[in-house]
Amino acid sequence: MRDPMSVLTDAFTSFLFGKVETTRLPVRTSTGQAQAVYLPTAAPGLGDSGVIIGREVYSGKGYIYDPFQLYGQQLPAPHWLVLGESGNGKSALEKTYVLRQLRFRDRQVVVLDAQGEDGVGEWNLIAQELGITPIRLDPTAALDMGIRLNPLDPSITTTGQLALLRTIIEVAMGHGLDERSGFALKVAHAYVNETIVERQPVLTDIVEQLRHPEPESAEAMNVAIDDVRAWGLDVALVLDRLVDGDLRGMFDGPTTVGIDLDAPLIVFDLSHIDRNSIAMPILMAIVGVWLEHTWIRPDRKKRIFLVEEAWHIINSPFVAQLFQRLLKFGRRLGLSFVAVVHHLSDVVDGAAAKEASAILKMASTRTIYAQKADEARATGRVLGLPRWAVEIIPTLTPGIAVWDVNGNVQVVKHLITETERPLVFTDRAMTESSVDHLLDEDDAFHAAELEAEERAAAFVEHRLSEVDGYGSSESTVA
Repeated sequence: MRDPMSVLTDAFTSFLFGKVETTRLPVRTSTGQAQAVYLPTAAPGLGDSGVIIGREVYSGKGYIYDPFQLYGQQLPAPHWLVLGESGNGKSALEKTYVLRQLRFRDRQVVVLDAQGEDGVGEWNLIAQELGITPIRLDPTAALDMGIRLNPLDPSITTTGQLALLRTIIEVAMGHGLDERSGFALKVAHAYVNETIVERQPVLTDIVEQLRHPEPESAEAMNVAIDDVRAWGLDVALVLDRLVDGDLRGMFDGPTTVGIDLDAPLIVFDLSHIDRNSIAMPILMAIVGVWLEHTWIRPDRKKRIFLVEEAWHIINSPFVAQLFQRLLKFGRRLGLSFVAVVHHLSDVVDGAAAKEASAILKMASTRTIYAQKADEARATGRVLGLPRWAVEIIPTLTPGIAVWDVNGNVQVVKHLITETERPLVFTDRAMTESSVDHLLDEDDAFHAAELEAEERAAAFVEHRLSEVDGYGSSESTVA
């Protein structure tokens, strides 16, 4: 029983300062038991239907993503932008994502493989494993019965052919065609299509017609034939580079017979093309339009178009305009465009800033690997990332990225299964992002952490085995 003096003191104190807080006795417990007092919370995931990527870092939950499953209320567009400096795991993510998507029977993937070593592209090993022969575009091999893609292929509409010819010329010239040059090209193209019916028209026919225009084309506009010839001279010189210059052989003949557009994976190996030359954006434009008219069909298949070194597309106003149309058109037919770029500043500060902004807005999914602080801040401003995400981007270790799926921002660790590892980590990839860097990036993981990673990867492989041979997905892209 308390003594009277203590009771009197407490009463006087309460009168002066208010009610005194009760004193609680300390409790001895373990961290395992105490964690029940403060329940963990985590942001909601993206559902449990689709392709497993890895696990969300803060909650440890499995992270599942599929643009075809999410399209609609959760995702306004199925297109995806992947950013980050070399050595942080972009290549590993792209390859495992494609391999996991191909486990669904209604998926089809085209890859523009612009990187490689030892004479083959970076995707060559995966193509071999799947029994696929890459479409290797090589100026030297093209002269010796190599792969050809014809910009005047009859499978491309007449309007598409003319738009493609204009883009090739504008990319090579670095500026748009004026009205007179555009007129000369149009009449040459129309004449070639009307008169050559026994075979595929080719670029040589266009060049010849530009050099020697028909009098009827001049009479139709009431101009001199010499004027039409002069207007088309620069156009002819540009196209001549594809016919008899350093790019000859790849586009100046009928499309190679036997390209299997029904294969689950189609790899265009561009590793023999100088990535810094004008040939790369020209090649991107030709492949993009050719696929638009020959590959994308209303057959309810879900198609993924993955482009390495995508700044060649986004940084060229003329190529970007073509791809804008492809993205808008393809969305109705189930196309997910995946653009892989090292630095966002490569495109937003370039000559095609307006077109780049339009393409970026179409990408409702953004995955950002580690970047320097200045680059991370610039990326955050352009993409509208929350401050906390911008601040952690420079601190991300290889294999971990910030994922922004239409405003649902989470930090995700990509997991790779034992089956996928030998296909993902080729000799070329080892110089950029090694297995040790992804799973033990700074030798600071403890044995328990590594064991947890192995269990998680094994779970991913188990879930993938359940999908293997899976029937067509019910999801649609309207």
